[in-house]
Amino acid sequence: MRFVNPLPFVKDIEASKRFYCSTLSLSILEDRGNFVKFANGFAMHDGGALFRTVFGVENTSALPYGRGNLVLYFEETNLDETFARISQDVVLIHAIREEPWGQRVFRFFDPDRHVIELGEPQ
Repeated sequence: MRFVNPLPFVKDIEASKRFYCSTLSLSILEDRGNFVKFANGFAMHDGGALFRTVFGVENTSALPYGRGNLVLYFEETNLDETFARISQDVVLIHAIREEPWGQRVFRFFDPDRHVIELGEPQ
């Protein structure tokens, strides 16, 4: 068995595409309307469509898909430059800090309040 990737639900796929392309500079590899796969392997799915597919009913919850229980982890060699470029455009959880394991990271929310962690490669 091979793990492929997480597939987060997103409320507004167009807004999420803009966010991931402009904020994180990801390139779209495949866009099927309600499913988007980026060149780095990250993918996302329109939440309403995926909810119906998985559960067979409409999602009637008003809660955001991101609930602080999953971290989407990305690495960036130019962490300080990336932080300077995007920190004013995102909802920061915290600025760059060194974690106990020696890695420098910062964390913020995407449009659906999924936690994004951006760290230097170890």
